[in-house]
Amino acid sequence: MNTIQPLLEVKNLKVYFPIEKGIVIRKRIGWLKAVDDVSFLVQKGEAVGLVGESGCGKSTTALAIAQLQRITNGQILFEGRNLSALPPSELYAERRNFQMVFQDPYSSLDPRMTAFDSIAEPLRIQVRRGSLNLSEADIRKKVLDLMDKAGLSRTFAHRYPHEFSGGQRQRIGIARALALSPKLVIADEPVSALDVSIQSQILNLMKDLQAELGLTYLFIAHNLAVVEYFCGRIVVMYLGTIAEIAPSEMLYHEPLHPYTKALLSAVPIPDPPRERQRSRILLKGDVPSPSEERVGCPFFERCPSAMDICNAQRPLLREAGAGHMVACHLYAREGDSHANKN
Repeated sequence: MNTIQPLLEVKNLKVYFPIEKGIVIRKRIGWLKAVDDVSFLVQKGEAVGLVGESGCGKSTTALAIAQLQRITNGQILFEGRNLSALPPSELYAERRNFQMVFQDPYSSLDPRMTAFDSIAEPLRIQVRRGSLNLSEADIRKKVLDLMDKAGLSRTFAHRYPHEFSGGQRQRIGIARALALSPKLVIADEPVSALDVSIQSQILNLMKDLQAELGLTYLFIAHNLAVVEYFCGRIVVMYLGTIAEIAPSEMLYHEPLHPYTKALLSAVPIPDPPRERQRSRILLKGDVPSPSEERVGCPFFERCPSAMDICNAQRPLLREAGAGHMVACHLYAREGDSHANKN
């Protein structure tokens, strides 16, 4: 049976940072495991959400996929090509196909560049490298078209970042990310730094652009209400690992992992009677350090449903229903190995 090749496949991704001590002679004493054996797929045309608490490794995963962070182990396959194994010349050419929208619209733009030049910069870089054959007139036309698509007036083209609001700056960042007509847009918390009233405008813009241009999104966020609205499938991360993967509607109505249930219990319901009736799941303790060595489930110390096996064996990420994956011993099958081989 033939299967459709995913646009992006992350396989057993690990990103470790060395922990060192010493002033003159530095000695490694351990590893901080920011991302620890993460695997998931993104199909063409999808909007996949990557969610979790601050420090869970979602932004590091995004940077690794964009080849802005060196990986320790694993593979990042884009249309079947292992990005980490490509020579620099081929990687530069491949970068046209995946672009990032960064979290902070205030620091992601060069204050010395106008809106026009910020959007034109990736085009000019590719022209200099010989990957694109565009004249300056072609670049001007494309940049102005992108400003139209992003909802920016052309009269703003020669203004500098300090002359824009936060929402307008993020529109510039989106236009810049689309300049090279990418197949994948990695959006790292693109609305978290914006006022609530502006967030919906940016999300609607991104949804409209997805429909118009056939974009694929990997959307990183910690706001589950935003992810529910924007994404069709969700990957839940905890302490550098994946806890659960499911279609959005399934995850919000039938969460399986105790961590996912706790996250969803903290999302406000815009219905006062229902909000008063439901109970919050309060997790005990703090998130453990990613530098601690553990053989069991990363969520063991805080889990209200923890069992003895949870501290001794790391659960597999396994299918618990159609398109629903969970890494939890509550749903383990007989004969499952303690090693996560997903």
